[in-house]
Amino acid sequence: MKIYTSESVSIGHPDKVADQISDALLDEFLKQDPRSRVAVETMLAHGVAVVSGEVTTNAYVNVQEVVRETIKAIGYTNTAVGFDGDNCGVLVAIQGQSNDIAMGVDTGGAGDQGMMFGYATNETSELMPLPIAISHAIMRKAVEVRRSNPGLGLRPDAKSQVSVIYENGMPKTIDTVVVSHQHDDVDSLNNEIPQEEIRRRVIQYIVEPVLDEYKQYRNSDITFHINPTGRFVTGGPAGDTGLTGRKIIVDTYGGMAPHGGGAFSGKDPTKVDRSAAYVARYLAKNVVSAGLAGRCVIQLAYAIGVAQPVAINVDTFGTETIDPDEIAARIKKNFDLSPAGIIKTLDLLNTKYLPTAKNGHFGNPAFPWESTAAASSLS
Repeated sequence: MKIYTSESVSIGHPDKVADQISDALLDEFLKQDPRSRVAVETMLAHGVAVVSGEVTTNAYVNVQEVVRETIKAIGYTNTAVGFDGDNCGVLVAIQGQSNDIAMGVDTGGAGDQGMMFGYATNETSELMPLPIAISHAIMRKAVEVRRSNPGLGLRPDAKSQVSVIYENGMPKTIDTVVVSHQHDDVDSLNNEIPQEEIRRRVIQYIVEPVLDEYKQYRNSDITFHINPTGRFVTGGPAGDTGLTGRKIIVDTYGGMAPHGGGAFSGKDPTKVDRSAAYVARYLAKNVVSAGLAGRCVIQLAYAIGVAQPVAINVDTFGTETIDPDEIAARIKKNFDLSPAGIIKTLDLLNTKYLPTAKNGHFGNPAFPWESTAAASSLS
């Protein structure tokens, strides 16, 4: 028996706010000029947003306006809740992409070196690990409840964490659920909200409806830790600095698979940190969907300025129905894994990236890399 744990964070978590700003800017640049080269990062602190990075484009984007509108859409419209999109400071420090990098990318090469991983497992319908799937579901529900029931006094910042007991490599039961959710200090009558009441609201309106979707993994012994410090009023950038790319495990598989270290948000698809991680997930998911394995990790490695990956590795953890080397051979035969090939296969120049910065980059059927249409080409 093993216990595996994964966390997720809400759209109001400072790091996720930073990710959303970076991807909202990327979307605007690509909308106006699909050939834009973008590598933008955001830092959020108390009352200020700093946007920096490298952009080469023919587009004109009002950066300050995009930053403010993104912050407000999340729910930060008043300093009392941790941030105010209308009145925070916005500092911009953007320059053009290095010519030394551009000369390699212009010829179709990768925009960086590194290794990227994709993962899929048959333990859930979306072929994602169960702990991260439940954690993301709790955070999606938290946003829905906050917006539809403002009287509950919930604020935008939140985190979830789910621990699942595994036996023989498969999930058996949920062991522990942790949720920390920012909340108002007082109610509409100016009465302090008891922490036990916050706990009740979070469990009743957020946690229980999600766990009802996973009844086969429930039992009477689940441990709940709701706002375990006892209070969570100060949140958002007022409570913690936010930075693009600081939630890379939340963004991927919750620690159930390797990670090459590269973040996604704010990067256009010539950057293999992002696009190769997407296609690796696409390949792993199609391997599992084709019945070639029950669990699969695809590793791709690239050299900057070189189009094709320098290495392709397949690990199926003993769940394979054919030799993993044969799976790798079929991948090489059927897929162009150059940046241009990935962009074409997944239609990455016509993809909206802001949604990826909200509840993980994988498992959402709306994302093109979640398609299993290529399974037949691997069979």
